[in-house]
Formats: sequence, structure tokens, C-alpha cells
Amino acid sequence: METRKVQVTGGSTYTVSLPKTWATDNGVSAGSEVEFYPEDESLLLAPRTEETTAEGTLDVTDLEGAELTRAVVMMYVNGFDVITLETASVDAVQRRTIREATQGLVGLEVIEETSERVSLQDLLDSSELSIHNAITRMRLVSLTMLADAVEALRTGDPDLAADVIERDDDVDRLWYMTARVFRTALRSPSAATEIGLSRETCFDYHSAARQLERVADHATKIAEVVGDVESVSEDVGEALAALHDGAATVIETAMDALLADEDDDALRLANDAMSAIDDIDERGREVDGLLRDRDPEHAQRLGLVVDSLSRSADYGGNIAETAMQKAAPQP
Repeated sequence: METRKVQVTGGSTYTVSLPKTWATDNGVSAGSEVEFYPEDESLLLAPRTEETTAEGTLDVTDLEGAELTRAVVMMYVNGFDVITLETASVDAVQRRTIREATQGLVGLEVIEETSERVSLQDLLDSSELSIHNAITRMRLVSLTMLADAVEALRTGDPDLAADVIERDDDVDRLWYMTARVFRTALRSPSAATEIGLSRETCFDYHSAARQLERVADHATKIAEVVGDVESVSEDVGEALAALHDGAATVIETAMDALLADEDDDALRLANDAMSAIDDIDERGREVDGLLRDRDPEHAQRLGLVVDSLSRSADYGGNIAETAMQKAAPQP
């Protein structure tokens, strides 16, 4: 760490010198312009640059299926505006996989295809992407998925279960967008300024989005059980519905805490959410007791549902912890 003394020039202007090593490494010299970004009690400084497009190239030779999909997602989340996927010869299967991966990412479009490469471009500005709106939407979709999955199980509705599974793609799309914006804000002070949120708040929202994505995954798991269970008895169905209501309340309360304007309200709501988790555990044990004398395979399937609902409540608890940290006094 280096220190500098603040000096006054002209009677009213504060000046401070820049470390020469840093200036040389970043191409700053006499006449260069730098940008300042106020952030609470800190002032971030960066060399002024012309607006540039972040371009990345990846060799996708021998990549296919899930590996190729993950490669596209990785480049997108890491903040590249233009992604070029190259290989000696892009085959039809790879093209189809790339197009499907692109459709699952907000703002990404195929802009060029040749025999040797496929180029993708993010067509949205960072300033147009709102993490706040994304997690609000994720909250709505994931909780609706969880409710519909339990309803599909109780009523034996395969169409509703299939719809729940399809909606998981919507949550994943918002999760990847949130991760992309968060990583960009960490890397670039100007991006954080455009987003209009502090980097700490971006981190809190990113953490909550991860928990909501997991809730949606467990809703999908419950929906997948529907096809394996012929029917659910009324007593078990009611117990599962009560367990779901408790888990959903934890998540809703935790999200209210995270998005609360007043710190006192946030802390109160977060504590309410955390306190309710013990009741969820008790309700889970009650359902397990109802399943104890049932057909082992049937009980095992419904046990997975109990586990998914309990885990969803735990994810709500994680959001509540984040809300507490966000609202707590800062050092």
C-alpha cells in the first residue's frame, strides 16, 4: 500500500499525486484523463478509456452437448459482449446446441455463422439490466413454481407439472443475467455506476438470486415426482400443503427483508423468517411420520418432496441472513 499527502493548489483545489508504477502500467501520463467514481466514503479512480466492446474467442473443438452449453454460459456470465466460438468445422449438432444455449441467455443473439465459427453478441446495455427487477421476477416465478408443483402432486396433474418444469428455464435465464451484471460491476467502476447500485448491494442481490434459482430447481424436482406417484392421500396432501405454505412464507418474508427500505424493518422481517424455519423442520417430521407405514417406494418418492420443501425454506433462511448483513451497521 502506498500513501500520498493531499495538497492544495490555487487556494481551492485539492491535488494528490499518482504512484508512477500504477500510472505506467495503466498507460497514464501527462495529459491523460482519469475518471472518478464516488462510493460512500471511497473514491475509485480509473484511466479514462473510449467505450469498447469486450470480445472473447473460445476454441470449442471437441465440445458438444452440456460441455458446449456451459462454455457459452461461461463466456456470457464473464461479461463478454461479443463471443466467437471457433473450430476447424462447426457441425450441425454444435450449431444447434449453441443456438439453444443462446436462447437461454438474456440479450444474447447469433450475429454471424461460418463453417469455422459462430459469433454471438449481447445486444443489451448494462444500464438497461436491472438486478432489482431480475430478483423480483425470480421471486415471483420460483414461488409460483413451488406452489404449482405441490398442487400438481396433490391433484395428479401432469400438464401442470410439465409447465413447472418448463418455467425453470425462465429462472435460469434471469440467474445468468444477474451473475453477468454482478461480475461486471465487480470488475468495472463505470458499470457499477450505470447499474445505479453499490457493489455491496449487487453482491447481496446476487446471493439472493442464487437461492431463488435453487428454489426453482427444487420445484422442478417436485414436479418430476408427479409422474412417479399414482396418487397422494388426503392427509399426506394436506400435510405437504402446510409444509409448502410454511416454506413459501419464509422465502417471502426473507425477500421482503432484503428489499425493505428501512434497516429496522429489514432486521425484524429477517428475524421472523429465521424463527419460522424451526416450525418448518417440525412440519417436515410430521409428514415423514405419515409416510412411515406407506409403501416404501411411494414413501421414498414423497420423502424427496419433503426434502425439497425443507431445503427451499433453508434457502429462504440464507436470504434472510443476507438481508441481516445488508441492514446491519457498517464498520
